[in-house]
Amino acid sequence: MTTAIYSHPDCQRHEMGEWHPESPARLLAIADQLINSHIDDLIEHREAPLADMEAIARNHSPNAIAIVRTQPHEGDDYYPIDGDTSLNRHSWQAALRAAGAAVAATNAVIDGEIDNAFCSVRPPGHHARPSAPMGFCLFNNVAIAARHALDGRGLKRVAIVDFDVHHGNGTEEAFRDERRVLMASFFQHPYYPYVDALPITPNRINVPVPAYTKGDVVRQLVLDKWLPALHSFKPEMIFISAGFDAHREDDLGGMGLVEADYAWMTEQLMAVAKKHARGRIVSCLEGGYNLSALGRSVVAHVKALAEI
Repeated sequence: MTTAIYSHPDCQRHEMGEWHPESPARLLAIADQLINSHIDDLIEHREAPLADMEAIARNHSPNAIAIVRTQPHEGDDYYPIDGDTSLNRHSWQAALRAAGAAVAATNAVIDGEIDNAFCSVRPPGHHARPSAPMGFCLFNNVAIAARHALDGRGLKRVAIVDFDVHHGNGTEEAFRDERRVLMASFFQHPYYPYVDALPITPNRINVPVPAYTKGDVVRQLVLDKWLPALHSFKPEMIFISAGFDAHREDDLGGMGLVEADYAWMTEQLMAVAKKHARGRIVSCLEGGYNLSALGRSVVAHVKALAEI
């Protein structure tokens, strides 16, 4: 398997204050763990380009784009969007790189240059609504990439799988009436963003689970809920909102997953992709705030993608 990692230094320049858990140190922790695991040289590294406005506008309104573009232009000032999301003078560029990584990875996978990809980027995306940023997220990177695959590259069916501890409300909103997209997720409930998921349908398998849920329960959920829906849907490509804050060491969540659970879920999705989608997967970083657990979990995820 040829697996690529997309990233860019611009993604480390966006920050929201020293206190903020969604920090540039997240990407450094991932890079360090990839080196320490001795798989860094086995993965192709690619630079994330800037997304163009056409790709972003497929998923976000002009107002949503304008909010992100409105930012401090000098110094270390912050421009607050909501209670836990701010911009600095590098945020616009970082957001364009994060979305650009997802689109570039999508093109490379569809064109057969690589088998799959992991986008080690920030800011994350799955809370970003079509109409506005939200919850650490500026643009919805996975939703933008999925729209590009459908409307830019002509695919007919794609799946989005989200294993972040928080409900991907922005992604769900973006595709609530889109029959070409299957969304499958679990998420801790009740918890941020404090909205109930839409009812489960053949195209929407978003399953709430209580705090302290461990890996054995999640694995059974995947077997009972996700996999039958994915095989029935037969996606031509799979996108992963790869949040690692359901890890038992992550204080921003309250679940009990470990690295082996992320590897196992990735292996299950790889099997679906090989059967229905020519192996095509693009994964984008979402949450994960305990730096050690994040780095170790990403290594497990990438090893499974690369079949190392």
